[in-house]
Amino acid sequence: MNLKQKDFSSEFTFKTSRSSGKGGQHVNKVESRISLFFNVNESRLLTEEEKTRLKNSSSVKLSKDYLLQIDVEESRSQHKNKIICVERFYELLVIGLRKPKARKITKPSKSAIRKRLKNKKNLSEKKKNRQQKF
Repeated sequence: MNLKQKDFSSEFTFKTSRSSGKGGQHVNKVESRISLFFNVNESRLLTEEEKTRLKNSSSVKLSKDYLLQIDVEESRSQHKNKIICVERFYELLVIGLRKPKARKITKPSKSAIRKRLKNKKNLSEKKKNRQQKF
C-alpha cells in the first residue's frame, strides 16, 4: 500500500486565512495559513476497509462528518504551508492505516507467579505485624 502513488489532490479542499504570530504589517494583509479538508466518506481512492480503519483509528482525529482537517501556519509563505499540509496528510494516512499487531495470548511464567505470591505473603506479614494484640 504505497499512498504516495495515489494522487489525493483532487479530493482536497484548501482554505486560507490570516495567520497569527510574527510578520508585522505583512501578517495583517496576507492569508498565509492553510487549512486542508479531506472527506473520508466521499473518497474514491480509499477502499471501504481503509475508510473504516481510518474512522476507527485513535491517532487520526476526524469530525462527526468524518472530515479530516489539517491546519498549518508555520511559514510566512502560503505555498510552503500548502506543501507542509499535504506532507502531514500523507503522514497521518500512513499512521491511520497501519494494521494493529495481533495479540499473542501468553501465560505468566512459574517464576513470575512465585515472585508475586512471595511479595503478597511479605506484605500480609508486614501488615499482620502492625496489628495491636489485645
